[in-house]
Amino acid sequence: MTGDLPERVAAWITGDPDAADRAELASLPAGELAQRFSAPLTFGTAGLRGPVRAGPNGMNVAVVTRTTAGIAAWLQARCLGGSTVVVGRDARHGSAAFATVAAEVLAAAGFPVVMLPGPTPTPLVAYAVRALGAQLGVQITASHNPAGDNGYKVYLDGGAQLVAPADREIEAAIAGIGRAVDVPRTPVRPTEHPLVRDYLARVSTLPAGPARELRIALTPLHGVGGPLAVEALRAAGFTEIHTVASQFAPDPDFPTVTFPNPEEPGATDALLDLASRVEADLAIALDPDADRCAVGIPTATGWRMLTGDETGALLGAHLLARQPDGADPLVATTIVSSQLLERIASARGARFAQTLTGFKWLVRAGSGLVYAYEEAVGHCVDPDAVRDKDGISAAVVAAGLAATLKAAGRTLQDALDDLAVEFGVHATSQVSRRVARVEEVAAIMARFRADLPTDVAGAPVVAEDLLHRRGQAATDAVILTGERLRVVVRPSGTEPKLKCYLEVVEPVDGPADLPRARAAAARSLRDCARFLPRSGGGFMRSSQQGARRASPPDYASRGFRGDAR
Repeated sequence: MTGDLPERVAAWITGDPDAADRAELASLPAGELAQRFSAPLTFGTAGLRGPVRAGPNGMNVAVVTRTTAGIAAWLQARCLGGSTVVVGRDARHGSAAFATVAAEVLAAAGFPVVMLPGPTPTPLVAYAVRALGAQLGVQITASHNPAGDNGYKVYLDGGAQLVAPADREIEAAIAGIGRAVDVPRTPVRPTEHPLVRDYLARVSTLPAGPARELRIALTPLHGVGGPLAVEALRAAGFTEIHTVASQFAPDPDFPTVTFPNPEEPGATDALLDLASRVEADLAIALDPDADRCAVGIPTATGWRMLTGDETGALLGAHLLARQPDGADPLVATTIVSSQLLERIASARGARFAQTLTGFKWLVRAGSGLVYAYEEAVGHCVDPDAVRDKDGISAAVVAAGLAATLKAAGRTLQDALDDLAVEFGVHATSQVSRRVARVEEVAAIMARFRADLPTDVAGAPVVAEDLLHRRGQAATDAVILTGERLRVVVRPSGTEPKLKCYLEVVEPVDGPADLPRARAAAARSLRDCARFLPRSGGGFMRSSQQGARRASPPDYASRGFRGDAR
């Protein structure tokens, strides 16, 4: 141990209110302590996320205490002291304790606290903030992160995630908080609240038309969304719901999946097996905090999960078709998602917005927003009620669309075919380059920018560096655009990865031409994947394929890419 590390460790242990965490730090070797105290968890995109462990670089009682005290001070500095706040939690390790701490710190600071009882899906907290006119919502969750993680998600007035400069201001306020043990806390009792009933009543109105005959298979992937999702579907009129029994009860260890993300290969295998056995019409997978919804469908060759872009196009077209005459609807997606929604909107006379990645930007896309989605299976289908992604309401809308199609003797695959014939096959994929340290990603991006390609897979492209855009919000990404292809290269926001999003468009000459067009698009995706950035920077050329060659997803079996966000 060098420098002032021993003093910092001793000061933290003295100020940590949790006896188990104090003992954990006292037992750690010097190298591990240096890592734990190298830097605090960063208060970023929507709050905190990290491993459950003692010290400033983990999710623990001391960190949650100081974070909450900083947010309380930030609200008070803006004359918002005494306003209502909402606290919820998922079922991960530490969530119950962290939610209690957050509620007690806020109560001691003079805020009326609505503490939702038991494990709660994240969309319900977003809904509660908006419905109650609260100035703050805190959800203890790590979404679809590994089992050892937890997090602290923040919603502000209106029920949307915070954006700059609020995030940096809050981080500065947290830094000004002293020892966690000195932060006052007042006991708070969780209470039943009519919010759940009101949310269900709202969701039950989302399906269009009278059709409700549909057999649904569903899994919450050991998360907290199962009971509310089933209740929401039933409230909307869908009664034949089959659930994956081994994954229905919340379990913080996620024992049946390697990674609790419905996009991860293998995560939805049990769901698709159930859907096949019960001869379902639709399969639905929620992520553990139920803010994401993945959809599976039966095809002539078996069940497969749709990509987020496929679901986004289907729901976007469906919701636009429901708009009343004279409406001026807006739909939105992000820079890393497919261009298909924009083309649908243009053809339907609707407005379209493209934002930076994240629902904190999507829900601020503009007035008249009726739908927004991210390719990572996040969907906002009712922005007036939940200004964030909501897997439960998305599941209800998807079920309504599938039931309407079934009543007409059609399927979701038929609807996808219709869009492909009208707008061309838009095939998308994502491939990542994982590195050992986050710092390596920045170095790769720098080398990549120094030698931007002028072609990808033989097709000319124009490069746009979004880090240096004039008059628009900047972000660390590069877009390569060709006549029929698009590649977005950007660092992951949460992991040491370089992420590459691929899209190719293949024109279709009528329904009979669909098999050829889809095969051609799959070949183009493979060709594009060979030209992804190497760890050393630059683009891979065909002579350098070797072991680094990336394969597109197996669309026939899953329809998802082979990496995790």
